[in-house]
Amino acid sequence: MTAEIVVVEAFLAALGELDVEAALALCAEEIVYQNVPLPAARGRRAVEKQLNTMARVGTGFEVQMRNIAANGPVVLTERVDVLRRGSFAMDFWVCGTFEVRDGKIVLWRDYFDWPTFLAAGVRGAGRAVLGAVTRRTGR
Repeated sequence: MTAEIVVVEAFLAALGELDVEAALALCAEEIVYQNVPLPAARGRRAVEKQLNTMARVGTGFEVQMRNIAANGPVVLTERVDVLRRGSFAMDFWVCGTFEVRDGKIVLWRDYFDWPTFLAAGVRGAGRAVLGAVTRRTGR
């Protein structure tokens, strides 16, 4: 395992704890974060704003790593991300590219399929409604 992989795994673990401060400690001041095709957040303050919004809105974030590989400073991840808010949970495939320099993430770019993401949201909403009905009726 490379030092770059260790940084990326620690970063994703911090996000899993919704510990924005710990995650940002692993980011360079000039980090660029982009969920393709959305506009990029440039700089640690802009990334901090997005991560704080995620932590405020969500009640949970989980990364289920499928594959991780490094080629020098570049780390590629294939994973399933799970977003939670109360009884709502959605899981969807994400491929990520991270660039690590001097032990800090300078680039974080995630790619996911929008139709799959939206379908995951519909499935998550359906499970939340079904769970609420089941709890209410006792069945």
